[in-house]
Amino acid sequence: MTQPYEIPGDDVREKKPSWVKGIIFMLLMVVVAVGLLVAATRLRSVEGPRVAEVAPAPLTVRVVTVKPAESFDLQESYSGLTEARRTSQLGFPSGGRIATVAADVGDRVKAGEALARLDTRALDAQLASANAVVEEARAGYELALSSAERQRTLKAQGHVSQQRVDEADAQANTALARIDAAKAQADTLRVQIDLAQIRAPFAGVVTKRFSDEGAIAAPGQPLLELVELGVLEARLGLPAPVASRLVPGDDYTLTSDTGSVAATLRNVTGVIDSSQRTVTAVFEIDNPDVIAAGAVVRLSMDRSVGEEGFWVPVKALSAASRGLWNVYIAEPREAGWTAVPRPVEMVHSEGDRAYVRGPVQPGERIIVDGLQRITPGMPVTPRDVTAAANTNGG
Repeated sequence: MTQPYEIPGDDVREKKPSWVKGIIFMLLMVVVAVGLLVAATRLRSVEGPRVAEVAPAPLTVRVVTVKPAESFDLQESYSGLTEARRTSQLGFPSGGRIATVAADVGDRVKAGEALARLDTRALDAQLASANAVVEEARAGYELALSSAERQRTLKAQGHVSQQRVDEADAQANTALARIDAAKAQADTLRVQIDLAQIRAPFAGVVTKRFSDEGAIAAPGQPLLELVELGVLEARLGLPAPVASRLVPGDDYTLTSDTGSVAATLRNVTGVIDSSQRTVTAVFEIDNPDVIAAGAVVRLSMDRSVGEEGFWVPVKALSAASRGLWNVYIAEPREAGWTAVPRPVEMVHSEGDRAYVRGPVQPGERIIVDGLQRITPGMPVTPRDVTAAANTNGG
């Protein structure tokens, strides 16, 4: 008898965990929880959480006593550059080939010393021709004078008319005019030859050289730059109120990177520069050998600012809101001293100190160190810095 075909997997059922395994799992979880509880209990201190029973000692801080002021002196500095009184770029008024250049960069020259020259051979030939024309005109003039003298003699003898005498005098005057014209032409050539040579207009030092021998110089083209020696001045831009306090002819002390520089105020322009909004003051350096041209110099001026306040060390300030600052006051209480913040406004700062104003009374003590450890209402023990300094000094 044929057996029916069985499809594999028809009798396969999903196996489910037995209740015994579930109980075992629960027991393991209980054991783990108990173990963790016991461990935590052992780690806890037998004495329980520690609570501070004695208040901490007040923090010792350094303080300074407030000394109010009705104003403070502000030192302002204004800078400028030193420069030679005269600086010229020298060239030829007319063009030509450069024959010689007798000066180089760094050379010190005297006033009137020849520095360069153009090729003047063509001008020399023209001058020789002009001189010949002058001699020719002189000869013609002498002949005209002799002719005029003969005509006067003949006129006295009654042989010629007055018109002949006048004509001879006119010819003599014309010959004299030719001499003057020839001389003027010769003088023009002499001037051109003289201008073909560059001479130092003042004593100085050559700072630049733009061309060499053989080059063709265009009219007005710079060949050398000459800076005057012996006269050095400084030009400083100052606010108009500050410039009005300066007195021309008075001595002032300027500072530079090399030290102090004595100077005399020559003049103040009195005109406000439209771009810088400053007035130019010109100082003449008394000893130009101590400083070089182009150096930066500064003028310091004191100005009194009528603002009530007091000075404090910068380290005594802590940032507050709305652009203000806080200072901490060591304020006396029944049980000692307490740190109390007070808002102040900074008026001016210089170096390690600042001028401030605010609700701080004269004689109060401002804490100047350890601000990062101080909180409002914290007990402190002040130590007066000024008193300690006086004790150490005595």
